Amino acid sequence: MPRLARAEELYEAVNQLIRVHQFRDRDYICCHDVSVAQCYALETLVKRGPLRLQALADEMYLDKSTTSRVVDSLLRKQYVLKLHDPDDQRAIQLSLTPSGEALYQTIHQDLISEEASMIKDVPPEVVDGALTLIRQLTIAARNRLGS
Repeated sequence: MPRLARAEELYEAVNQLIRVHQFRDRDYICCHDVSVAQCYALETLVKRGPLRLQALADEMYLDKSTTSRVVDSLLRKQYVLKLHDPDDQRAIQLSLTPSGEALYQTIHQDLISEEASMIKDVPPEVVDGALTLIRQLTIAARNRLGS
């Protein structure tokens, strides 16, 4: 199969997977009183620890104003709080509250359980190959974005 035809098939497969995951994520996440973007912000803070707003925006591939709106809603819901940056007392870092961390863990477990049920009948070597491909595609995409 020619390279461009393979690229087209890969694009279609990845595009469909992303769409299905986004809708699935929305259904699982939104029943927990947060949007998908808010959940991604919680996840980023779980994985990276306290961050300044711009660093969070960069991690989420969003502009600062959009990230600010996401964070404002998490602040109102008391899932995130603002702290003084220990390296610069004039700067503010965003950190999870215990309830924000607990909410993320609940959502994460729901999503992992769903993934486990989706791959239960897939041979391990196929899952391993898919993981390798997805990780390589992610690295290539990040490199193209310059991050």
